[in-house]
Amino acid sequence: MNAPDTDPAEVPRSALADTVLTRLTAAYGAAADPERAAAMRAYMKDTVPFLGIPAPARRALSRAVLAGTARPDETDCRAVALRCWALPEREYHYFAADYLRRHAGRCSSSFLPVVRHLLTTVSWWDTVDTLAVHVVGPLVAADRSLAPVMDTWAAADDPWLVRAALLHQLRYRERTDAERLFAHCLSSAGHRDFFVRKAIGWALREYARTDPQAVHDLLAREGGRFAPLTVREALKHAGG
Repeated sequence: MNAPDTDPAEVPRSALADTVLTRLTAAYGAAADPERAAAMRAYMKDTVPFLGIPAPARRALSRAVLAGTARPDETDCRAVALRCWALPEREYHYFAADYLRRHAGRCSSSFLPVVRHLLTTVSWWDTVDTLAVHVVGPLVAADRSLAPVMDTWAAADDPWLVRAALLHQLRYRERTDAERLFAHCLSSAGHRDFFVRKAIGWALREYARTDPQAVHDLLAREGGRFAPLTVREALKHAGG
C-alpha cells in the first residue's frame, strides 16, 4: 500500500515491472508502423505520438508480453502504469490502462492518487474513460469513503477530472448513487468543455437503463440547464 504522503508520480521498484517493460518495448517497438502512426496521431487531434499498432494487433502483443508473468500487487501496478505513462507513444498508455483495468481489484484506496496523476497527465478521452470506468469506479465501489473525492473531482478546474467523476459509476447499475450522479451532472450542466457535456449525457443514458423514470424526471425538471447534445444522449434509453 502506498503511504498517504507518497508522491503519486514516484515510480517504485518492481522486478515484475522490469520484466513487463522489457518485453513490452521490444514487442511494440518491433511492430511499429510509421505510416499508420501518422494517421492515428491525426485522428486523435495530434495530441500524442503513436507507434502505429492497430488495436487487435496491440492486444495480441500484450497477451504475449504478459504470458507467464506473475499476478501483480499494488506496487507492481503502480510501477507498470507510471513507467508506461513516461513513454511517449500512446500504445504504452493503452497497455497501462488495460493492465490496471485487469488488476484494479488488487489495488487499495490509496491507489486513487496514482490514478488521478494518470488522468491529468497526457490527458485525452481514450485513456480517461478506461481509467474512470474500470479503475476509479471499482476503487470507489470497494471503499465508499472515496465517494467524496469524486465530489472534489466533479468541481475541479481540470475537465478530465470532471469527466472521470461523471463516468466512474457508469457500470454500477443498481448500486449507483443516483443522488450523487445527478448532483454531479447538474453542477456541470453548463460546462464549457464538450467532453464534459458529452459525459453527462453518457452517464445519464447509462443510468437510464436501470431507472429510466428517474432520468426522465430529472430532465423534465432540469432539462433547460443541459446542452441539447446532453439531452439527446441521455434520452436514448429513457423513453423520451
